[in-house]
Amino acid sequence: MKKLVLFIAFVYGSIGWGGNRSFAQQIDRYQVVTRNNPHVMGMDSLSSLSVGNGGFAVTVDGTGLQSFPKAYAKGVPLGTMSDWGWHSFQNPEGFKEEETWKEYDFGRGHKEIYATQIKNDKRKKAAADWFRVNPHRLHLGTVGLSLGSDPRQVKNVDQKLDMWNGIIRSSFEYQKYRYQVQTVCDPERDMLATHIISRGIASGKGGKVAVDVKFAYPTGGHCDDACDWMNDQLHSTTLVAHTAQSATLKRVVDATLYYVVLRWEGKAALKQKGKNFYQLVAKGNELSVSCEYLEKLPVQVSPDKCFPQVASDAKAYWNRYWKQGGIVDFGLCKDPRARELERRVVLSQYLLAIQDAGDTPPQETGLTYNSWFGKFHLEMILWHQLQFATWGHPELLDRSLSWYLKAEKNARKIAERQGFKGVRWMKMTDPDAGEAPSSTGSFLIWQQPHLIYLAEMLYRANPSPAVLQKYGRLVEETAQFMGDFATCDQVNNRYTLRGCIAAQETLPAATTVNPPFELSYWHFALEVAQQWRERLGKQRDAHWEDIIRKISPLADKDSLYLAAETEPDTYRKERMFSDHPAVMGAVGVLPLNVAQVDLAKMKKTEQWIWKNWKWATSWGWDYPMMAMCAARMGEPQNAVGALLMKQQKNTYLVSGHNYQDARLRLYLPGNGGLLMAVGMMCAGWDGSTHPNPGFPQDGNWNVRWEGLKPVSYTHLRAHET
Repeated sequence: MKKLVLFIAFVYGSIGWGGNRSFAQQIDRYQVVTRNNPHVMGMDSLSSLSVGNGGFAVTVDGTGLQSFPKAYAKGVPLGTMSDWGWHSFQNPEGFKEEETWKEYDFGRGHKEIYATQIKNDKRKKAAADWFRVNPHRLHLGTVGLSLGSDPRQVKNVDQKLDMWNGIIRSSFEYQKYRYQVQTVCDPERDMLATHIISRGIASGKGGKVAVDVKFAYPTGGHCDDACDWMNDQLHSTTLVAHTAQSATLKRVVDATLYYVVLRWEGKAALKQKGKNFYQLVAKGNELSVSCEYLEKLPVQVSPDKCFPQVASDAKAYWNRYWKQGGIVDFGLCKDPRARELERRVVLSQYLLAIQDAGDTPPQETGLTYNSWFGKFHLEMILWHQLQFATWGHPELLDRSLSWYLKAEKNARKIAERQGFKGVRWMKMTDPDAGEAPSSTGSFLIWQQPHLIYLAEMLYRANPSPAVLQKYGRLVEETAQFMGDFATCDQVNNRYTLRGCIAAQETLPAATTVNPPFELSYWHFALEVAQQWRERLGKQRDAHWEDIIRKISPLADKDSLYLAAETEPDTYRKERMFSDHPAVMGAVGVLPLNVAQVDLAKMKKTEQWIWKNWKWATSWGWDYPMMAMCAARMGEPQNAVGALLMKQQKNTYLVSGHNYQDARLRLYLPGNGGLLMAVGMMCAGWDGSTHPNPGFPQDGNWNVRWEGLKPVSYTHLRAHET
């Protein structure tokens, strides 16, 4: 599959769409990337580094491997995770999805059945809890050096991630020995490879090299490293094949089955040290080993690979990745903040390529550790992955967007039981497109238009019949639901949105009417869907056209846009200017629709939010959302200021991960939002007329870039300026 992706990448890259800048001197991409390589100097649980290929990733500690997983569990954990690796606990009570359903009446003329968390019925509560926990993403196993249990004994760590070549090089001292470790991930197979050398610090003579391969039982936790090390009896690891240079382990975790294939060079002995613990001991002071994780053993045996070949393949892959697509060079900027902004941008490009470019939409914590039980959230896919299209890697977006074809059947069932046409995309889900019950998530609607927006960006990258044929039905069915969900207010001759929880989740579903971001998104996505109908030789849909013309304008008071039409005291209630300032998404994330939004009022709203919002309650993607709105309002100082605002949830660790709090030590929607915003601030949007429109034109922001695409929107006729 990944070889096919490389071919698609070539096609997309060859076709493209505008957006390149000409500079007096070509950007030295190697210099931009490598001057931002992370450098770790100690055993710090928030300084973990990762390698991966988009659908599989491995995170390591300061030793270059997963030597101390328990010590890192509360930091950035040492995960080994994949798109395919999932597990469910047994269901002895026989819970059924229907037990989580509850009827609601939101005034649309029919009852609507939602999967929610029913708390006043013991069995239904237990059913909801079971379906939220199951399935959950599985930690596939750790590969670490045999160094005891105390990371404080590891001294003089000197570790660098070479992003240009996709390899981590680690050096450290343990007891009497100095270790040199190189760590890399295969770009096409779910395989970690490492090369280890140990020498005596004083004598220079070779030391012992041993690698521990350990497996934990899953925890089913809401937000943790997914490793229960205390229940060995609940799972098994069996040696099913063994040669002088390889071993195959069979893993059985309840009903989940997978395999681990170890391959090594030179002489080494594999020993079983526990029920789920194997140790590979080298005969000398040097060891090259690869560890491949497989959902099932292939019918045809794949070619053996060990460290040298994996490292060579990774180098070729990452060199190609950095040479293609977008790059931004802040090296000529005078503003002292530019250096940090460049660091965040380059590291985000790497992290999203290794964590977010698989066959399913990504979870907030990617392939590093579990959040929300490892499930992914479809309202977040825009923040994770729209940047792949604007940064010149649309083939990586196409990988996960293809999952919607698989999810269509379940999305149609959700719409049907709620009395709507088309498909309603679930919020919190898994590879099989199950709907996790939620008292909040099941009522969100802003995930619905994402499919249309992302499909449009793919079409912009490759305006071909193939893209239209692949996603045309999904665009149509998504818009069918949106058209049916909008309520006709005949008294006021308009359409409204009600019976939903807004992106600003402090607003209740029962009383909220016309949240602003959702209103603008409905208008935008339905217009794009009309464009797709025309491209496919169809007539524009009359009902959608009526909604486009009559969708409610954004409600305001005192020339400030409200969090919802039903919240006239938005700027007087503290709870109303916390959480996500989602009104900012109505212009910036989306184009300006003059039938809905007055530019002067939006600018006044943006300025008020900039000065008064309770930013400590916000999330990582709120800062780039603010930046995009500020850029569109002609406020570039605020755009830059938002991206670099000194708030805990706008912190970026040495690895580039966007730290939120003790629960979410990394948050990939923040990284994706950052790239989305910076790309827009550089390459602009449809209708922008001068270079770098999101950066101050004061001589301090000489930002140079290549390969970026504008945040392009389908022309919205008279409604767009």
